[in-house]
Amino acid sequence: MPALFNHTIIASRDRTVSAEFYRSILEADEAPAWGPFSNLSLAGGVMLQFAEPPVEIQMQHYAFLVDEAHFDRAYQQLVSTGVEHWADPQMTRPGETNTEHGGRGVYFKDPSGHALELITKPYF
Repeated sequence: MPALFNHTIIASRDRTVSAEFYRSILEADEAPAWGPFSNLSLAGGVMLQFAEPPVEIQMQHYAFLVDEAHFDRAYQQLVSTGVEHWADPQMTRPGETNTEHGGRGVYFKDPSGHALELITKPYF
């Protein structure tokens, strides 16, 4: 069996706030919480777990592939809620999206400072 991505833990300042932010943007399903985790379920059985570590949080980058309609809804939500966003990972093109790799993309940060990316076409 080839390896499949199953889950990751996303360090959060407030696990509940972070999980709700991702749930809303990604239109993800809530999954049962346990122990120190607030959980979400994505397509393909992938779980995102949010926890509050007792250490300084280092920024990570998470990219999510969505369809065009989902991108439109998520982008409208970013704009309407005032979430700062960029067309590029260097954050030199604020308030824009990109059309690279044959689709659309946007970069923004989650409530804990992680860099998120939504794309409508995979890079390969």
